[in-house]
Amino acid sequence: MTTITHCFGLKRNAYYKHKNRADKRLNLEQQIIDIVRKRRKSLPREGVRKLTRSLDKEFVKANIKVGRDTLFKVLGKYNMLTLRKKTSARTTNSYHRFYKYNNIIKDLEVTRANQVWVSDITYIRTIKGFCYLALITDMYSRKIVGYDISDSLELKGCVRALNKAIYQAENIKHLIHHSDRGIQYCSNVYTQILKRKKINISMTEENHCYENAMAERVNGILKDEFYLDQTFDNVAHAKRAAKNAINLYNEIRLHLSLDYKTPNMVYKLSA
Repeated sequence: MTTITHCFGLKRNAYYKHKNRADKRLNLEQQIIDIVRKRRKSLPREGVRKLTRSLDKEFVKANIKVGRDTLFKVLGKYNMLTLRKKTSARTTNSYHRFYKYNNIIKDLEVTRANQVWVSDITYIRTIKGFCYLALITDMYSRKIVGYDISDSLELKGCVRALNKAIYQAENIKHLIHHSDRGIQYCSNVYTQILKRKKINISMTEENHCYENAMAERVNGILKDEFYLDQTFDNVAHAKRAAKNAINLYNEIRLHLSLDYKTPNMVYKLSA
């Protein structure tokens, strides 16, 4: 030790102070990494901003102070920052004979659950091809209130998702159903269900996909953060993964737009 400190012109106590600081820093980093890994068993792609909030109690319990900048640096050092990849596939066919409804939510202020539901379809890859996830999301709470996976873009999957959403809802008075102009949502079978339940119908204007941006955002979260962008063995495997992802999305994932609450928490308080 004397030789090392002599070679670098360091005093022995200075060396030990430096070593102690380095050891403490490494110990802190390891604590942070262990806590983050435990959280990411459920939410594998949760970003730094959300982690800072969702793990606040865990950090306090471990008696460590971790801000967003510190967490970002530590996760960057250990290659644990989340990377997003964009994918796209066409699931909407708006060239059909069915009636297309106007957008009646464009300037609407959404103030409660079961005021507006947004619907969309996204593809999920399997080894043998695509299957399709039909989603219905409550606009106020961001909760997925109905979903279904089928092996084709036929109407049945969307109808099953809609019926599930209606079944779980306690009050759908004055509810608006918003979607794109896809043939599934414009079909007589689908619109008749809405009309029988006295649910108002709203649709995007032609080529204005941003008018259904929240539904697209939910699709992206499920793929980016819950690994629904991978290729599954078969439809049954995709169904299991989607069920798990949607449960975690509704029950565990914190939303910035909900003041760091979960969709299910906000839905229950408002519905």
